[in-house]
Amino acid sequence: AGVLVQAAGPGCPSTGAGRYDYKEVLCMSFLFYEAQRSGVLPPDQRVTWRRDSALSDGQDNGLNLTGGYYDAGDHVKFNFPMAFVMTTLSWGLLSYREGYEAAGQVEHVETAIRWTVDYFLKCHSEPMTLWGQVGDGYLDHAWWGRPEEMPMERPSWKIDTEAPGSELAGETAAGFAAASLVFQASDPEFAADLVNRARELFDFADQYREMYHVSIPNAEDFYKSWSGYGDDLVWSAIWLYKTTGESVYADKAKELWEEFDTANRGSEGFGSDNKNAGNQVLFVEQFGTQEYIDILTETLRDFRNRPHTPGGMVYLGQWGSLVGATHMAFIALKAADLGIEPEVNRAWAQQQINYVLGSSGRSYVVGYGENHPQRPHHRGSSCPDLPEVCDSGWALNQQGPSPQVLYGAMVGGPDQSDGYTDDRNDYVHNEVAVGYNVAFTGALAALIGL
Repeated sequence: AGVLVQAAGPGCPSTGAGRYDYKEVLCMSFLFYEAQRSGVLPPDQRVTWRRDSALSDGQDNGLNLTGGYYDAGDHVKFNFPMAFVMTTLSWGLLSYREGYEAAGQVEHVETAIRWTVDYFLKCHSEPMTLWGQVGDGYLDHAWWGRPEEMPMERPSWKIDTEAPGSELAGETAAGFAAASLVFQASDPEFAADLVNRARELFDFADQYREMYHVSIPNAEDFYKSWSGYGDDLVWSAIWLYKTTGESVYADKAKELWEEFDTANRGSEGFGSDNKNAGNQVLFVEQFGTQEYIDILTETLRDFRNRPHTPGGMVYLGQWGSLVGATHMAFIALKAADLGIEPEVNRAWAQQQINYVLGSSGRSYVVGYGENHPQRPHHRGSSCPDLPEVCDSGWALNQQGPSPQVLYGAMVGGPDQSDGYTDDRNDYVHNEVAVGYNVAFTGALAALIGL
């Protein structure tokens, strides 16, 4: 009582819930997605230090490929992880709409999903042609500044039947299928088009099998799919079954499950590269047999028994440690909803999300909570307000907080002993990305609904 509650960001007031204000952070996550927007910004843009940018994307190939999201602290549009954002933001809303409604964020999550969908509609220029990247990772990463002022060329690359890419086509198929369910009630014609495109892209992914970095070599050092394309084929097939109810996709999903040994690959986790644990959840949800229940049960027991930091974060690797932890938290929440060790899985998931919000004494969400990151590895927010010049050396290396608060962005995270330094140059622990926030966002909505 008597505590002054201040708005922690533009449009994200505290709800007075203390350290773990899931509604406030869920609101902030969509401010981060707005900060990552490429192309022409809408009139209701809330992150006002951003402006229109990258308006000639695709022109090198006679196309309009504007829009979508910048990937991370850089300005490449890497479509493989961006397609995962389309799928997983949709999955979070389909799963936890009540949490979104309670937080007043349904409109914002639908807008964020639509922002990716509208971009991918441009990228899917023909039935078996999909543009997969805009911007050269090497040229982009060599420059530090605002997206509105990029000086370098931004080439665009595609996959097609001559140079296919099954992970990219498969994940985009899954994303179109998932998004069709989001928009089915409000815009049935739009949703039907997405389902048709999902079918086309699944056939493309399955019939012309190749790892996408072979066809788009510039992606290899940044977003090569280390898990291969099998998990993406299973993922797109099971999403198409969930969306259409057609037995052909159920049969195909089960066939691919066997072909790519999905039963034994849940321990590889869930994220923008690896969909295996997510596939296991959808098989329990769609088929419900004891075989699949047992497999998912064991996958989560495995993760709960992995090494944890002293503060309680499951430690799956140094690069973006919180990303793996929050993605598996989402999987644990989904498993709990399916009746799989619900109390222990929910408690463990909540422990992971509460860690992000400050249970170990510091928040890992920019602009939220105590001792939160002030120097994320992020170009745009490191620059002062336009029209001031953004000096790259100053913006990257100055020791103070970044001039713009990148509200809602979850940074990569700590080391295995909870060690963390808020350093703008440290892209291992202090990078942010649209793919980092996506399962975290869904998990927040789940916890609001508990």
